[in-house]
Amino acid sequence: MSQMNEETTLILFKPDCVRKNLSGVVLKRFLNEGFRMRGIKMMQLNEAILREHYAHILDLIIDGKPLFPELCAFMTSSPVVALALSGPGVIKRVRDLLGPTNSQKAPAGTIRGDFGTDSMMNMCHASDSPESAAAELKRFFRSEELFAL
Repeated sequence: MSQMNEETTLILFKPDCVRKNLSGVVLKRFLNEGFRMRGIKMMQLNEAILREHYAHILDLIIDGKPLFPELCAFMTSSPVVALALSGPGVIKRVRDLLGPTNSQKAPAGTIRGDFGTDSMMNMCHASDSPESAAAELKRFFRSEELFAL
């Protein structure tokens, strides 16, 4: 097996995770995998940052309705927790731990399978590539908020 590259990814603990008081439980699952925190903070998102973050789906229509207004309302309904997490192959490994985006299709034992509700209330957002991780980390953390440990 080849050596996995050291990476840093962004995870957002969404409002459903925060409101259900599951942030600590989810964080522990990530840390139990040997990942290291490089930064963590609670923050209230606004429409401007969400328009930038979800630019790739701003025009998406689902069941005849635009997705973004509902997503924006959900993502601003409570604070979120932003987490910068590092480790070998962390981007893919975190997404595997989360399970599929649609919590209803996520197997038991995954974070979304155990705690999520659907495709929106699915506990966490996680970067899907090194390129998106780099952009998303800059969006949610200033350089002085990320630490090399």
